[in-house]
Amino acid sequence: MDINEYRKQAKKAVDEIADYYESIPSRRVVADVSPGYLRPLLPDAAPAEGESMEAIAADIQSKIMPGITHWAHPGFMAFFPCTASHPANIAEMWSNAFNGAHFNWICSPAVTELETVVMDWLAKALALPACYLSGGPTHGGGVLHGSASEAILTVMVAARDRYLARVTAHLPDGEDKEERLWRHRSRLVALGSAGAHSSTKKAAQVLGVRFDTVPVDAAGGYAMTGPALAAKLAQLRAKGLEPFYLTATLGTTDVCAVDDFAGIAATLAQDQGSKTDTTTTTTNGASTNGDDAAAVGTAADEVWVHVDAAFAGSALVLEEYQHLTAPFAAFHSFNFNPHKWLLTTFDCSAVWVRSRADLITALSIKPAYLRNEFSDSDLVTDYRDWQIPLGRRFRSLKLWFVLRSYGIAGLRAHVRRGIDLGRLLGDKIASRPDLLAPFTPARFALVSFRVVGRDEAQRNARTERLYETLNASGHVYLTSTVVNGTFAIRVSTSTAAVREEHVQATFDLIVRETEALLAQEGQGTVNQVDQ
Repeated sequence: MDINEYRKQAKKAVDEIADYYESIPSRRVVADVSPGYLRPLLPDAAPAEGESMEAIAADIQSKIMPGITHWAHPGFMAFFPCTASHPANIAEMWSNAFNGAHFNWICSPAVTELETVVMDWLAKALALPACYLSGGPTHGGGVLHGSASEAILTVMVAARDRYLARVTAHLPDGEDKEERLWRHRSRLVALGSAGAHSSTKKAAQVLGVRFDTVPVDAAGGYAMTGPALAAKLAQLRAKGLEPFYLTATLGTTDVCAVDDFAGIAATLAQDQGSKTDTTTTTTNGASTNGDDAAAVGTAADEVWVHVDAAFAGSALVLEEYQHLTAPFAAFHSFNFNPHKWLLTTFDCSAVWVRSRADLITALSIKPAYLRNEFSDSDLVTDYRDWQIPLGRRFRSLKLWFVLRSYGIAGLRAHVRRGIDLGRLLGDKIASRPDLLAPFTPARFALVSFRVVGRDEAQRNARTERLYETLNASGHVYLTSTVVNGTFAIRVSTSTAAVREEHVQATFDLIVRETEALLAQEGQGTVNQVDQ
């Protein structure tokens, strides 16, 4: 394909993509295919000779399109969304045109420097504490990763190495220090609440450290509290274990709960002050070495706290939520995904740390082929040292396009609309207590609810049947959750295409299918007192 054919085919593809966007509302939300549908439709091997773009484009429509679940559909109310926008799509074209690995400043200075600027823009838009700015008092800053899961794994690596360095700093280099180091490694525990995303457990699994959860309950809105954290820390230390990392969550996946950040900060500050013992007794009656215990005692403030706000972090552009960020000054890192709710195409996960040195110390390796005069001078940022992969995409370009195209006012309007639609759906569900019961109040743009019933078993069974029926309809795509044994349906109203008429249509479908479910049981509706 020469440059002229490229012009022709690229313009045609843009028109076809625009047509696709216009057609999305008329399509079924979830792909209606069976597992393995695609293989029989394609040859056993790649073609020996090149094929025309017309033939390839035709196969997009006939073979690929039937297997696509349309995340931009107004009926896509599952998980949390992957929002997109035309400015972000155009930026992706430029990013692809500038194709490169961009791991060092010298690989493309604009790629590195735009990321630093845009991450500061975004931190200010979210009202993050000054410690997370690139020029802040603690030498922090932001970096773009592919996902919140990648962010959590990365900061957990930094937390582990930081903790181990602190608890062995009093020992001289040598075999004894190495032995103590591995002894501490065997006791490490990463923590998250019972509502934290599974990515924390997965990161602990990858790193080969223990994982434990801090319990949550309905009385606390399924949020992690300071007292619950204190009890878990005491329990772990009584076993001779060493908690070194904690994921706190702003907007849990299950119900969008917000952990008690101020309580968590206060608990950890008190925990630091109380750990003065020089000997720790384990549950089997053995005592740790006095030097080890003293080192652990002085490192109580080294429980790295990472705030996972993958979805709900976008709501921090609204001034009414920005009070939530004040306690983050006492924490170590923060992450949210602009690709979930801030009109930026996947993948784009924004991560900030209060000390860039923690990442660089844990992740920097400098073979000769990566060295250059600019990197060696320490006058530039090499983002390869802030992440696990070496190569990196020009992700900041699409954030730059989005921030400039919409402005903070436009992004606020988009986020507020999703929140208002969630509240609207929540009110509608509450208006039918004969059929439905809210599980948790509408939070951000997430609603969770259940079908009424005479007992917990019946409510769970009915809700699960309704969930399966709604998704089978093809009109909406919802997801479910199970929290402390309770089955609930989740509805996210944050997809960019969702409007009030789509919320009404979804509610009407829920009511219609619930009435049919209860009628099929031969019971009609139940009284509110049965809830």
